Amino acid sequence: MRGQAGFFEVDDRLKELSAKGDALERLNAVVDFELFRADLERAVPRSDRSKGGRPPFDHVLMFKALVLQASHNLSDERTEYLIRDRLSFMRFLGLGLADTVPDANTIWTYREALTRTSIAGKPAIEVVFERFDAALAAAGFLAMSGQIIDASIVAAPKQRNTDGEKRDIKEGRIPPEWAKKPAKLRQKDRDARWTVKYTKAKPSDDGAPRVDLAVPAFGYKNHLGIDRRHRLIRRWTVTDAARYDGAVLPELIDRNNTASDVWADTAYRSKINERFLADRLLRSQIHRKKPKGKPMPRRTARANARKSAVRSAVEHVFARQKGPMGLFIRTIGLARARTKIGLANLLYNMQRMVWLTGQAAPA
Repeated sequence: MRGQAGFFEVDDRLKELSAKGDALERLNAVVDFELFRADLERAVPRSDRSKGGRPPFDHVLMFKALVLQASHNLSDERTEYLIRDRLSFMRFLGLGLADTVPDANTIWTYREALTRTSIAGKPAIEVVFERFDAALAAAGFLAMSGQIIDASIVAAPKQRNTDGEKRDIKEGRIPPEWAKKPAKLRQKDRDARWTVKYTKAKPSDDGAPRVDLAVPAFGYKNHLGIDRRHRLIRRWTVTDAARYDGAVLPELIDRNNTASDVWADTAYRSKINERFLADRLLRSQIHRKKPKGKPMPRRTARANARKSAVRSAVEHVFARQKGPMGLFIRTIGLARARTKIGLANLLYNMQRMVWLTGQAAPA
């Protein structure tokens, strides 16, 4: 049986990881995490240590632990375990084998403090996101060529409630039985909502019509807008899953985009939204709806197809988040869901910046 690994053996193993292509090492090299320090110190102030106690973990280290958590949608316990287990995670956090690792409770406490804090009237996670967006612009990745708006449902654990409990929740009341049991109330998500997602059925080979699918879903919605040129998320907001997409469009418009075109699907087509865009000298590229009870005019169908070729880029964002990142809400409540989804949006932009930087580098 071999003895304990020495310093040079660990160093050699890290060099092998680098040679294989450590994505976290590349992320560390491209993204300057120190730019978040001032905002994190305002969002999560440290307590007075005049009476002693264990020194707190560094702000940037804890924030990077949340980034690791978002990269694979890890639980707090799993995040702690993998930091202890993986050399690549330890190197990303700047930890050695003998260094103390933040435990699951410490990770939860830090994320909770980030969730509850507002900076200048904004949730802390939004301020941190805007800080990185400014860094992207400073690096030359400006919002260009127009913007694409869309939303995607982010699933949460399903609630098993009675009809009476559902009615109380929708009307903003706490069900009486829950009020008597604080432990049960803490485990109930009163902000997430059910909705139905419709999937358009493709026609069969023989041309016979098929029935469209209606899939129920429970959770929240990640509404976002990306710029067409770099496909970076520029604006985002989080609502319950039942919120109508079109009502959120004004919150997602990025006035810093260098072009005036706005792409979106038919859910965003309304007289109110068209007037909103026109008043701000923005050009609507929103899909037109099929006339009720009539076939889609060929000219409209061709125009929608041209718009779809551009609009489809936003689907890659959601595919990334729901695929490799495994985005799923494990927390309870809208505020915590906003932080989790905000971290996922921020991480997507970080990873996108790494890719864009690699594309711009000379061969």
